[in-house]
Amino acid sequence: MNFSQGASIPPLAEDTLYSFHLQWFAAEDEGRTEEPTEQKIRKAREDGKVAKSSDLVAALVLLFPLLLIAVLSPYMVKTMKSMLEYFLNISLQSDISSDGNIPQAFMGFYLRLTLPIMGMAFLSALLGNLFQVGFLFTTKPIQPDFSKISPNVLKWAQRVIFSTEGLFNMGKSLFKIGVITVLAWWNISRKVPEITNLVYASVAEAAGVIASLAFTLMIEAALILLVFSLPDYFFQRQKHRESLKMTRHEIKEEMKQSDGDPMIKSRLRQKMRELLTNQMMQSVPDADVVITNPTHYAVALEYKQDSMTAPRVSAKGMDEVAQRIKTIAREHDIPILENKPLARALHANVEIGDEIPEEYYSVVSGILVKIYEMTGKSVS
Repeated sequence: MNFSQGASIPPLAEDTLYSFHLQWFAAEDEGRTEEPTEQKIRKAREDGKVAKSSDLVAALVLLFPLLLIAVLSPYMVKTMKSMLEYFLNISLQSDISSDGNIPQAFMGFYLRLTLPIMGMAFLSALLGNLFQVGFLFTTKPIQPDFSKISPNVLKWAQRVIFSTEGLFNMGKSLFKIGVITVLAWWNISRKVPEITNLVYASVAEAAGVIASLAFTLMIEAALILLVFSLPDYFFQRQKHRESLKMTRHEIKEEMKQSDGDPMIKSRLRQKMRELLTNQMMQSVPDADVVITNPTHYAVALEYKQDSMTAPRVSAKGMDEVAQRIKTIAREHDIPILENKPLARALHANVEIGDEIPEEYYSVVSGILVKIYEMTGKSVS
Protein backbone atom coordinates (compact mmCIF):
# COMPACT_ATOMS: atom_id res chain seq x y z
CA MET A 1 0.00 0.00 0.00
CA ASN A 2 1.58 3.29 -1.13
CA PHE A 3 0.61 6.75 0.22
CA SER A 4 1.67 9.86 -1.73
CA GLN A 5 2.94 13.04 0.04
CA GLY A 6 0.54 15.43 0.77
CA ALA A 7 -20.44 62.15 46.97
CA SER A 8 -22.60 63.97 49.21
CA ILE A 9 -21.48 67.32 50.79
CA PRO A 10 -21.48 67.04 54.59
CA PRO A 11 -24.00 69.33 56.25
CA LEU A 12 -22.44 72.57 57.43
CA ALA A 13 -22.24 72.84 61.14
CA GLU A 14 -24.05 75.77 62.66
CA ASP A 15 -20.82 77.19 64.05
CA THR A 16 -19.19 77.20 60.61
CA LEU A 17 -21.96 78.85 58.65
CA TYR A 18 -19.59 81.15 56.78
CA SER A 19 -16.80 78.59 56.18
CA PHE A 20 -16.36 76.25 53.22
CA HIS A 21 -15.93 72.53 53.65
CA LEU A 22 -12.82 71.10 52.03
CA GLN A 23 -14.89 68.41 50.33
CA TRP A 24 -16.40 71.12 48.12
CA PHE A 25 -13.04 71.21 46.36
CA ALA A 26 -12.93 67.42 45.86
CA ALA A 27 -13.56 65.74 42.54
CA GLU A 28 -17.23 65.59 41.65
CA ASP A 29 -17.10 61.99 40.47
CA GLU A 30 -15.57 59.90 43.20
CA GLY A 31 -14.08 56.60 42.13
CA ARG A 32 -13.46 57.55 38.50
CA THR A 33 -9.83 56.52 38.37
CA GLU A 34 -9.59 54.68 35.05
CA GLU A 35 -8.58 56.35 31.80
CA PRO A 36 -11.48 56.70 29.33
CA THR A 37 -11.76 54.15 26.57
CA GLU A 38 -11.78 55.06 22.90
CA GLN A 39 -15.49 54.24 22.79
CA LYS A 40 -16.19 56.66 25.68
CA ILE A 41 -14.18 59.43 23.98
CA ARG A 42 -15.94 58.82 20.65
CA LYS A 43 -19.38 58.83 22.30
CA ALA A 44 -18.59 62.09 24.12
CA ARG A 45 -17.47 63.66 20.85
CA GLU A 46 -20.70 62.60 19.16
CA ASP A 47 -22.58 64.30 22.01
CA GLY A 48 -20.60 67.51 21.48
CA LYS A 49 -18.49 67.09 24.62
CA VAL A 50 -15.02 68.15 23.47
CA ALA A 51 -12.04 69.99 24.91
CA LYS A 52 -12.24 73.59 23.75
CA SER A 53 -11.01 76.94 25.03
CA SER A 54 -13.45 79.77 24.38
CA ASP A 55 -10.66 82.22 25.24
CA LEU A 56 -8.63 81.04 22.25
CA VAL A 57 -11.57 81.57 19.90
CA ALA A 58 -12.33 84.99 21.41
CA ALA A 59 -8.70 86.09 21.04
CA LEU A 60 -8.63 85.06 17.37
CA VAL A 61 -11.99 86.74 16.69
CA LEU A 62 -10.57 89.95 18.18
CA LEU A 63 -7.10 89.82 16.60
CA PHE A 64 -7.75 88.95 12.95
CA PRO A 65 -10.61 91.42 12.35
CA LEU A 66 -8.41 94.15 13.89
CA LEU A 67 -5.60 93.26 11.51
CA LEU A 68 -8.05 93.34 8.62
CA ILE A 69 -9.26 96.78 9.74
CA ALA A 70 -5.64 97.95 9.68
CA VAL A 71 -5.25 96.67 6.12
CA LEU A 72 -8.59 98.01 4.91
CA SER A 73 -8.47 101.30 6.82
CA PRO A 74 -7.84 103.45 3.69
CA TYR A 75 -10.76 101.76 1.94
CA MET A 76 -12.99 102.12 5.00
CA VAL A 77 -12.13 105.80 5.48
CA LYS A 78 -12.83 106.42 1.80
CA THR A 79 -16.17 104.58 2.04
CA MET A 80 -17.24 106.48 5.15
CA LYS A 81 -16.30 109.76 3.46
CA SER A 82 -18.37 108.81 0.41
CA MET A 83 -21.27 107.81 2.67
CA LEU A 84 -21.15 111.11 4.55
CA GLU A 85 -21.02 113.13 1.31
CA TYR A 86 -23.87 111.14 -0.19
CA PHE A 87 -26.25 111.60 2.73
CA LEU A 88 -25.37 115.29 3.15
CA ASN A 89 -26.03 115.95 -0.55
CA ILE A 90 -29.24 113.92 -0.67
CA SER A 91 -30.57 115.64 2.45
CA LEU A 92 -30.54 118.95 0.53
CA GLN A 93 -32.07 117.57 -2.67
CA SER A 94 -34.95 115.29 -1.66
CA ASP A 95 -37.45 114.47 1.07
CA ILE A 96 -35.71 111.97 3.33
CA SER A 97 -38.99 110.59 4.70
CA SER A 98 -40.33 109.67 1.24
CA ASP A 99 -37.18 108.79 -0.72
CA GLY A 100 -37.11 105.02 -1.08
CA ASN A 101 -33.47 104.97 -2.20
CA ILE A 102 -32.15 106.02 1.20
CA PRO A 103 -32.65 102.64 2.98
CA GLN A 104 -31.13 100.87 0.01
CA ALA A 105 -28.14 103.25 -0.03
CA PHE A 106 -27.71 102.84 3.72
CA MET A 107 -27.62 99.03 3.44
CA GLY A 108 -25.11 99.29 0.61
CA PHE A 109 -22.69 101.42 2.63
CA TYR A 110 -23.31 99.35 5.77
CA LEU A 111 -22.49 96.04 4.07
CA ARG A 112 -19.42 97.49 2.35
CA LEU A 113 -18.07 98.56 5.74
CA THR A 114 -19.08 95.63 7.93
CA LEU A 115 -19.26 92.58 5.67
CA PRO A 116 -15.46 92.07 5.37
CA ILE A 117 -15.05 92.42 9.14
CA MET A 118 -17.94 90.07 9.92
CA GLY A 119 -16.61 87.56 7.39
CA MET A 120 -13.15 87.65 8.98
CA ALA A 121 -14.66 87.26 12.46
CA PHE A 122 -16.68 84.25 11.29
CA LEU A 123 -13.62 82.73 9.60
CA SER A 124 -11.50 83.32 12.72
CA ALA A 125 -14.07 81.59 14.94
CA LEU A 126 -14.32 78.70 12.49
CA LEU A 127 -10.55 78.23 12.30
CA GLY A 128 -10.22 78.51 16.09
CA ASN A 129 -12.75 75.72 16.59
CA LEU A 130 -11.33 73.55 13.81
CA PHE A 131 -7.86 73.88 15.32
CA GLN A 132 -9.08 72.65 18.69
CA VAL A 133 -11.81 70.18 17.80
CA GLY A 134 -11.57 69.37 14.11
CA PHE A 135 -14.69 69.11 11.98
CA LEU A 136 -17.68 68.25 14.16
CA PHE A 137 -21.35 68.98 13.55
CA THR A 138 -23.89 68.03 16.21
CA THR A 139 -27.03 69.62 17.64
CA LYS A 140 -27.00 67.69 20.91
CA PRO A 141 -25.35 70.45 23.02
CA ILE A 142 -28.21 72.86 22.22
CA GLN A 143 -31.02 70.38 22.82
CA PRO A 144 -33.03 71.11 26.02
CA ASP A 145 -32.15 68.87 28.94
CA PHE A 146 -34.36 69.59 31.97
CA SER A 147 -32.53 66.97 34.03
CA LYS A 148 -29.65 69.46 34.34
CA ILE A 149 -31.87 71.90 36.22
CA SER A 150 -31.14 71.44 39.91
CA PRO A 151 -32.51 73.49 42.80
CA ASN A 152 -29.57 72.41 44.96
CA VAL A 153 -27.68 75.68 45.41
CA LEU A 154 -24.80 74.07 47.29
CA LYS A 155 -24.22 71.55 44.52
CA TRP A 156 -24.36 74.31 41.93
CA ALA A 157 -21.86 76.39 43.91
CA GLN A 158 -19.57 73.39 44.27
CA ARG A 159 -19.62 72.72 40.52
CA VAL A 160 -19.50 76.30 39.20
CA ILE A 161 -17.60 78.30 41.82
CA PHE A 162 -15.70 76.03 44.16
CA SER A 163 -14.56 73.40 41.68
CA THR A 164 -11.08 73.39 40.16
CA GLU A 165 -12.47 74.69 36.88
CA GLY A 166 -14.50 77.42 38.59
CA LEU A 167 -11.53 78.68 40.59
CA PHE A 168 -9.32 78.55 37.51
CA ASN A 169 -11.83 80.54 35.43
CA MET A 170 -12.28 83.14 38.16
CA GLY A 171 -8.52 83.56 38.60
CA LYS A 172 -8.07 83.72 34.84
CA SER A 173 -10.70 86.44 34.45
CA LEU A 174 -9.28 88.55 37.27
CA PHE A 175 -5.78 88.16 35.84
CA LYS A 176 -6.90 89.24 32.36
CA ILE A 177 -8.71 92.28 33.77
CA GLY A 178 -5.61 93.25 35.71
CA VAL A 179 -3.28 92.81 32.74
CA ILE A 180 -5.49 94.81 30.37
CA THR A 181 -5.88 97.54 32.98
CA VAL A 182 -2.11 97.81 33.37
CA LEU A 183 -1.72 97.75 29.60
CA ALA A 184 -4.26 100.55 29.13
CA TRP A 185 -2.65 102.66 31.87
CA TRP A 186 0.80 102.18 30.34
CA ASN A 187 -0.33 103.16 26.82
CA ILE A 188 -2.39 106.16 27.91
CA SER A 189 0.21 107.48 30.39
CA ARG A 190 2.79 107.65 27.59
CA LYS A 191 0.39 109.68 25.46
CA VAL A 192 -0.81 112.14 28.14
CA PRO A 193 1.22 115.11 26.82
CA GLU A 194 0.08 114.43 23.27
CA ILE A 195 -3.55 113.99 24.35
CA THR A 196 -3.57 117.25 26.33
CA ASN A 197 -2.31 119.14 23.27
CA LEU A 198 -5.21 117.87 21.17
CA VAL A 199 -7.20 120.95 22.23
CA TYR A 200 -5.06 122.87 19.75
CA ALA A 201 -5.29 120.23 16.97
CA SER A 202 -7.85 119.84 14.23
CA VAL A 203 -10.65 117.33 14.40
CA ALA A 204 -8.92 115.03 11.91
CA GLU A 205 -5.63 115.14 13.83
CA ALA A 206 -7.38 114.48 17.14
CA ALA A 207 -9.37 111.60 15.67
CA GLY A 208 -6.17 110.11 14.22
CA VAL A 209 -4.35 110.22 17.56
CA ILE A 210 -7.26 108.72 19.50
CA ALA A 211 -7.88 106.05 16.85
CA SER A 212 -4.18 105.13 16.77
CA LEU A 213 -4.08 104.84 20.55
CA ALA A 214 -7.25 102.75 20.71
CA PHE A 215 -6.12 100.50 17.87
CA THR A 216 -2.69 99.93 19.46
CA LEU A 217 -4.33 99.08 22.79
CA MET A 218 -6.75 96.60 21.18
CA ILE A 219 -4.00 94.87 19.18
CA GLU A 220 -1.78 94.50 22.24
CA ALA A 221 -4.73 93.24 24.30
CA ALA A 222 -5.63 90.71 21.60
CA LEU A 223 -2.05 89.39 21.45
CA ILE A 224 -1.87 89.08 25.23
CA LEU A 225 -5.23 87.30 25.35
CA LEU A 226 -4.02 84.94 22.62
CA VAL A 227 -0.92 84.09 24.63
CA PHE A 228 -2.98 83.57 27.79
CA SER A 229 -5.48 81.35 25.95
CA LEU A 230 -2.86 78.67 25.27
CA PRO A 231 -2.55 77.56 28.93
CA ASP A 232 -6.34 77.63 29.12
CA TYR A 233 -6.54 75.36 26.07
CA PHE A 234 -4.28 72.75 27.67
CA PHE A 235 -6.15 73.10 30.97
CA GLN A 236 -9.47 72.48 29.21
CA ARG A 237 -8.02 69.39 27.51
CA GLN A 238 -6.84 68.00 30.84
CA LYS A 239 -10.15 68.86 32.50
CA HIS A 240 -12.06 67.21 29.68
CA ARG A 241 -9.92 64.08 30.02
CA GLU A 242 -10.57 64.01 33.76
CA SER A 243 -14.32 64.40 33.23
CA LEU A 244 -14.34 61.34 30.97
CA LYS A 245 -12.57 59.06 33.44
CA MET A 246 -14.47 55.92 34.25
CA THR A 247 -14.99 53.54 37.12
CA ARG A 248 -13.95 49.93 36.77
CA HIS A 249 -17.61 48.93 36.77
CA GLU A 250 -18.29 51.23 33.81
CA ILE A 251 -15.39 49.70 31.88
CA LYS A 252 -16.71 46.21 32.56
CA GLU A 253 -20.20 47.21 31.44
CA GLU A 254 -18.81 48.78 28.27
CA MET A 255 -16.84 45.63 27.50
CA LYS A 256 -20.00 43.58 27.95
CA GLN A 257 -21.89 45.81 25.54
CA SER A 258 -19.14 45.89 22.91
CA ASP A 259 -17.79 42.35 23.19
CA GLY A 260 -20.84 40.61 24.60
CA ASP A 261 -21.57 39.11 28.00
CA PRO A 262 -18.80 36.61 28.93
CA MET A 263 -21.42 34.09 30.08
CA ILE A 264 -23.27 34.34 26.78
CA LYS A 265 -20.02 34.03 24.84
CA SER A 266 -19.11 30.96 26.90
CA ARG A 267 -22.46 29.36 26.14
CA LEU A 268 -22.06 30.13 22.44
CA ARG A 269 -18.62 28.53 22.43
CA GLN A 270 -20.03 25.49 24.19
CA LYS A 271 -22.84 25.19 21.65
CA MET A 272 -20.34 25.55 18.82
CA ARG A 273 -18.17 22.79 20.28
CA GLU A 274 -21.21 20.55 20.63
CA LEU A 275 -22.21 21.24 17.03
CA LEU A 276 -18.72 20.49 15.72
CA THR A 277 -18.53 17.34 17.85
CA ASN A 278 -21.89 16.10 16.52
CA GLN A 279 -20.76 16.73 12.95
CA MET A 280 -17.53 14.90 13.65
CA MET A 281 -19.39 11.92 15.12
CA GLN A 282 -21.39 11.56 11.93
CA SER A 283 -18.19 10.69 10.05
CA VAL A 284 -17.10 7.97 12.50
CA PRO A 285 -19.23 5.21 10.83
CA ASP A 286 -17.24 5.75 7.61
CA ALA A 287 -13.88 5.17 9.34
CA ASP A 288 -11.76 2.09 8.63
CA VAL A 289 -10.16 1.90 12.07
CA VAL A 290 -10.11 3.69 15.42
CA ILE A 291 -6.71 4.04 17.13
CA THR A 292 -6.94 4.36 20.94
CA ASN A 293 -4.77 5.11 23.95
CA PRO A 294 -6.88 3.06 25.07
CA THR A 295 -8.77 5.24 27.59
CA HIS A 296 -7.92 8.89 27.02
CA TYR A 297 -7.46 9.27 23.25
CA ALA A 298 -9.29 8.00 20.19
CA VAL A 299 -8.53 8.79 16.54
CA ALA A 300 -10.70 7.55 13.67
CA LEU A 301 -8.90 6.96 10.34
CA GLU A 302 -10.56 6.71 6.95
CA TYR A 303 -8.93 5.74 3.67
CA LYS A 304 -10.59 5.65 0.27
CA GLN A 305 -8.04 4.44 -2.23
CA ASP A 306 -9.83 5.97 -5.23
CA SER A 307 -10.09 9.54 -3.84
CA MET A 308 -7.43 9.90 -1.17
CA THR A 309 -3.66 9.99 -1.43
CA ALA A 310 -3.25 8.99 2.24
CA PRO A 311 -5.45 8.04 5.22
CA ARG A 312 -7.38 10.96 6.73
CA VAL A 313 -8.32 11.70 10.34
CA SER A 314 -12.11 11.80 10.27
CA ALA A 315 -12.62 12.19 14.04
CA LYS A 316 -10.58 12.52 17.20
CA GLY A 317 -11.13 13.36 20.85
CA MET A 318 -10.16 12.96 24.47
CA ASP A 319 -11.88 11.41 27.46
CA GLU A 320 -15.68 11.66 26.98
CA VAL A 321 -15.39 12.40 23.26
CA ALA A 322 -13.00 9.47 22.88
CA GLN A 323 -15.48 7.18 24.61
CA ARG A 324 -18.26 8.36 22.28
CA ILE A 325 -16.08 7.66 19.24
CA LYS A 326 -15.39 4.13 20.46
CA THR A 327 -19.05 3.54 21.25
CA ILE A 328 -20.10 4.56 17.73
CA ALA A 329 -17.29 2.41 16.30
CA ARG A 330 -18.55 -0.67 18.17
CA GLU A 331 -22.12 0.01 17.01
CA HIS A 332 -20.93 -0.04 13.39
CA ASP A 333 -18.43 -2.90 13.78
CA ILE A 334 -15.43 -0.69 13.12
CA PRO A 335 -12.16 -2.20 14.38
CA ILE A 336 -10.66 -0.54 17.45
CA LEU A 337 -6.91 -0.91 17.78
CA GLU A 338 -4.81 0.09 20.80
CA ASN A 339 -1.59 1.92 19.95
CA LYS A 340 -0.68 4.52 22.58
CA PRO A 341 2.18 6.35 20.78
CA LEU A 342 0.30 6.52 17.49
CA ALA A 343 -2.95 7.66 19.09
CA ARG A 344 -1.19 10.43 21.01
CA ALA A 345 0.83 11.54 17.99
CA LEU A 346 -2.13 11.64 15.60
CA HIS A 347 -4.30 13.48 18.14
CA ALA A 348 -1.63 16.10 18.76
CA ASN A 349 -0.33 16.65 15.24
CA VAL A 350 -3.16 16.03 12.77
CA GLU A 351 -6.34 18.08 12.52
CA ILE A 352 -9.73 16.62 11.66
CA GLY A 353 -10.10 16.28 7.89
CA ASP A 354 -6.33 16.34 7.25
CA GLU A 355 -4.33 13.47 5.81
CA ILE A 356 -1.69 11.92 8.03
CA PRO A 357 1.94 13.06 7.62
CA GLU A 358 4.42 10.92 5.74
CA GLU A 359 6.23 9.77 8.88
CA TYR A 360 3.15 7.77 9.91
CA TYR A 361 2.68 6.04 6.54
CA SER A 362 4.48 2.82 7.38
CA VAL A 363 2.78 2.29 10.74
CA VAL A 364 -0.71 3.16 9.51
CA SER A 365 -0.35 1.14 6.30
CA GLY A 366 0.61 -1.93 8.37
CA ILE A 367 -2.47 -1.44 10.54
CA LEU A 368 -4.78 -1.02 7.56
CA VAL A 369 -3.39 -4.15 5.87
CA LYS A 370 -4.17 -6.19 8.97
CA ILE A 371 -7.64 -4.64 9.22
CA TYR A 372 -8.39 -5.38 5.56
CA GLU A 373 -7.21 -8.98 6.00
CA MET A 374 -9.50 -9.37 9.00
CA THR A 375 -12.50 -7.86 7.28
CA GLY A 376 -11.83 -9.37 3.85
CA LYS A 377 -11.60 -5.91 2.21
CA SER A 378 -9.51 -5.83 -0.92
CA VAL A 379 -6.16 -4.03 -0.84
CA SER A 380 -4.83 -2.33 -3.94
